[in-house]
Amino acid sequence: MAMALTRACCCTLARQRNPLCSSFLRNPHHQRIRFRQPLQSFKSYPAGFQRRIRAIHEAAVEPITSNKQNEPLPQPQNWNIKMLYDGDCPLCMREVNMLRERNESYGTIKFVDISSDEYSPEENQGLDYKTVMGRIHAILSDGTVVTDVEAFRKLYEQVGLGWVYAVTKYEPIATIADAIYSVWAKYRLQITGRPPLEAILDTRKKKDEICNNSNACKM
Repeated sequence: MAMALTRACCCTLARQRNPLCSSFLRNPHHQRIRFRQPLQSFKSYPAGFQRRIRAIHEAAVEPITSNKQNEPLPQPQNWNIKMLYDGDCPLCMREVNMLRERNESYGTIKFVDISSDEYSPEENQGLDYKTVMGRIHAILSDGTVVTDVEAFRKLYEQVGLGWVYAVTKYEPIATIADAIYSVWAKYRLQITGRPPLEAILDTRKKKDEICNNSNACKM
């Protein structure tokens, strides 16, 4: 996800507190992000934010391709947190797949693809597709719903990477990180070259209508 941007900003602010951030920022694996949204679109934002966008844009070394899993992976029985993710988002899947790999050793995260036909709001604290598409949501084992940077912090803590977002617990970094993430969430679909949310919802609605009138739902 473009949470790499948030991580980069947080690490820059906290580099003296956590030297691991420096190596994290130098690792090209975390910078392989290509923005499809024209850089000119961000000219109205503060100069510092524009520099972050441009830096990540110039660091991109791979085209965006979907890393969505074709086959469902086994889910842990005793999970501590449930991650609701958009399986149709190529940038999002980079982070999801990284967390999945880490989770193989921990078994603490349950992954739920909201783009799946089997996604059920009733099984996920009533969170419907439109709501979850707006920003990251995670659900703790006790039913508590967490969003935005807090959700990433909770997820990373579960796979031994809590240090990445540890600094976001404190002000003013918490507010700054959430503000940066909000911009990403707002433009996520445009950045990744996807249709507006309204068009995606309309397509899903038409698909549901076809499915409801057919024994075999294929589209």
